[in-house]
Amino acid sequence: MKAFPIVIAAFVLAVIIRLLRVRKKRRSASQSSVQSPSPAASRATRLWDRRLFGDTGIVAGREIRERLRGRVFRVVTVILFGVVAAAVIIPTLHGRAAQNAKVGVVADSTALNRALEQLASSAGLTVRIVSEPDLAQARTGLDSGRLDLVLEGTKKVLLQKPLSITDTSPKARYVREVSLDLGAYHAYARAGLTSGQAAIVAGAQPLPVESLQPGKPRKTTSESTALLGIILIFVVLNQYLTWTLMGVMEEKASRVVEVLLATVRPIQLLAGKVAGIGAVALAQAVALVAFALVLGKAVGSNLVHGTAPVVVAAALVWLVLGYGFYSWVYAAAGSLGERQDQIQSLALPLSLPLLFGYIVSLIGVSSGSPSMLVKVLAYLPPTAPFAMPTLVGFNQATWWQFLLSVALCILCTVAVAAVAARIYRSAVLRTGGRVRLRQLMGPPAR
Repeated sequence: MKAFPIVIAAFVLAVIIRLLRVRKKRRSASQSSVQSPSPAASRATRLWDRRLFGDTGIVAGREIRERLRGRVFRVVTVILFGVVAAAVIIPTLHGRAAQNAKVGVVADSTALNRALEQLASSAGLTVRIVSEPDLAQARTGLDSGRLDLVLEGTKKVLLQKPLSITDTSPKARYVREVSLDLGAYHAYARAGLTSGQAAIVAGAQPLPVESLQPGKPRKTTSESTALLGIILIFVVLNQYLTWTLMGVMEEKASRVVEVLLATVRPIQLLAGKVAGIGAVALAQAVALVAFALVLGKAVGSNLVHGTAPVVVAAALVWLVLGYGFYSWVYAAAGSLGERQDQIQSLALPLSLPLLFGYIVSLIGVSSGSPSMLVKVLAYLPPTAPFAMPTLVGFNQATWWQFLLSVALCILCTVAVAAVAARIYRSAVLRTGGRVRLRQLMGPPAR
């Protein structure tokens, strides 16, 4: 399981190194001699390439070059890096801002400042007490954002905007506790209680409150990482599976596939296309994850703490498995059509399992507890790329359950690849309209 992404990454690195060497050799040859290389040398180079990578590797290298040079790839990569940076930095900055507050106090005292700091500690907030000379200057600081709240001695609490009833942030809890404590202080004074009596009343402990049903647990860092992981899987799969569909269809429409099939077998051509596009997808995903982890470490994000890296690794594994399962289906579907207006009609039914698994997993993450439906979908190959990372994020998948889901997905991928190769071989050379199902059951087109 862990070695599968490493093998693909090594394959990508080997292809890139080979391409750089070939380009360097061609540049050196053009500089040393104006004449083109002899047919014997060209034939030897092709034979050497085939010994190293095989025909499938040559096709995969061609796909890698085309995708990396594409303008769409560069634009989408920049956008994805921007989205990942925002997803890592914004929650971190928001969390830091929510845990700090500046409190302006008019007519402050040592006892009042100590009480305000104790209340802040119980609310999970770090406060900075700022002594203000008068109420007018304190209001100015509140309007300008220099202060988060203002206390007019023990008489009044001032805010720039009213608190929402549903606001449960540390600042909101702190404001409510300060308001209650100051109100109790005035009530003790009006009741004529001594300082000892007031201390006894103030130290009263609330009665325990129990419920018959458990409450909604607080979302952990791993669960938030799982949410980002399934979004990344959905975006990357949609992008590269569509490229696979369009690439097969364009080759068929332009008759390029006829030239290619004159030198390679259909299964080699299909496998090379799937492997090449998948290698680019994996490289982009690994770069995004590495960027997120490094940026998270730099800004102090929770993304690199606890079990979050395990969830990230699980998301990468299921990105590879999900692409491996669906890429054969999309490639076979691309061989059934030959016009651009057929892309949507072919892609829509294929994307329905993706959408279903994605939406159900999103609901499971948002609800705070994965439903039984998510647990079932985690073992079905079409939906497991989304459901299983969700279970890993909630720590509800053991190692053997994870491996069982991986094994089921690999077995189904092998079966789907065999059927897809049969469809591709029978349909890719048939032109003049969409290929029907009865035509696929016949012999391959010549």
